[in-house]
Amino acid sequence: MNKIKFYQNKNIKLNGTMYKPYLIGKLPRRFAFIYNKDKDQDGIFQWFNHKGFTYIEKKDDMWWSNL
Repeated sequence: MNKIKFYQNKNIKLNGTMYKPYLIGKLPRRFAFIYNKDKDQDGIFQWFNHKGFTYIEKKDDMWWSNL
């Protein structure tokens, strides 16, 4: 059974993984592509939608903050 927890800042923790919500106009530039050969950069290709937000896994590394 999946375990889900909702936080006041709209973050969701699903099975121990934290997800951050985005509105459609505020999605990161790396959203919806797998790999950019020119920049040698991985894209965001896994997400889910819930109650008007697009949730993307929140990662704590130096590349994640450069969205």
